[in-house]
Amino acid sequence: MKTDTFFVFLACLLATEVQGQNKFHKGRCFCAAKGVDVVLLKNIEKFEIIPPSPSCGKQEIIVTLKSAERKCMNPESKFTQNLIKRALEKMAHQ
Repeated sequence: MKTDTFFVFLACLLATEVQGQNKFHKGRCFCAAKGVDVVLLKNIEKFEIIPPSPSCGKQEIIVTLKSAERKCMNPESKFTQNLIKRALEKMAHQ
């Protein structure tokens, strides 16, 4: 009887673990894909550079638009590189 109880407990434990897992988990990165190359400058409300970390091994550039939508930027695009350059220049002048 103890063996049956143990297997029922083990089956419940495994079912709980499997059910709680996210099927689409790709690490802790916010950006799952490469990101967009260009957005309209006038629509950007906030600009974030998130450096690589133990939970996400890549640098992420995220813009929040005035519509409150967040978009990942392609860090390799010339537009994004110019945006980073302008942000760093602006910070240096403050």
